[in-house]
Amino acid sequence: MGEGGFQFLDILLLGAIAGFIALRLRAVLGQRTGHQQRRRPPFGGPEPDADKNPDERDNVITLPRRDSEAAVQPGDEKVARIRAADPSFDAAEFMGGAKAAYEMIVTAFAAGDKDTLRPLLSREVFADFSGVIDDRIKRGETMETTFVGLRSAEIVDAQVNGRIIEVTVKFESELISVTKDAQGHVIAGHANTVEQVTDIWTFARDAGSRDPNWTLIATSAPN
Repeated sequence: MGEGGFQFLDILLLGAIAGFIALRLRAVLGQRTGHQQRRRPPFGGPEPDADKNPDERDNVITLPRRDSEAAVQPGDEKVARIRAADPSFDAAEFMGGAKAAYEMIVTAFAAGDKDTLRPLLSREVFADFSGVIDDRIKRGETMETTFVGLRSAEIVDAQVNGRIIEVTVKFESELISVTKDAQGHVIAGHANTVEQVTDIWTFARDAGSRDPNWTLIATSAPN
């Protein structure tokens, strides 16, 4: 085959790869019309209790928590409650986005990546996360996190407040996380130990808005 043939095959291969990437991004982020703002990831979500000693916590990653006022009320009616406010709500699609957002937020928080966190979080939660990241930087600390995987994720509550839909999800994940001080000494976590972490996050969106994106508005630990 001549040089032109190889170039043609290269173009086809690159086109196929680009098409695959585009389809994956479309599946995760959804579609955008001319009436919508720039599309963000459909979710924003993770974070332990500040009044406890870090050694007493089960969670490896210490994230700022903004507790939701809504009580967790499991029941078959929760999805129906959401659909009453938003008939287009798809529980499977929502959970797929929530899982992706959970991993994204956990890893971005550990890396101090505010640009990734900003569109996924409400203004108040972002301020909490940003403050913890800034404090970590001032102390010269670094956090290294490996997201092993999710053991489970389930909707445990749903509330509709006017046009605002709030969905609470319980995540059980496995993480490897270690925090080091400015001298490189380990001060929290274990570099070779997988820890089980449980987080309860609340996501919200405005059912009356053309913007379909959900953002993380509250985080809490299980009782």
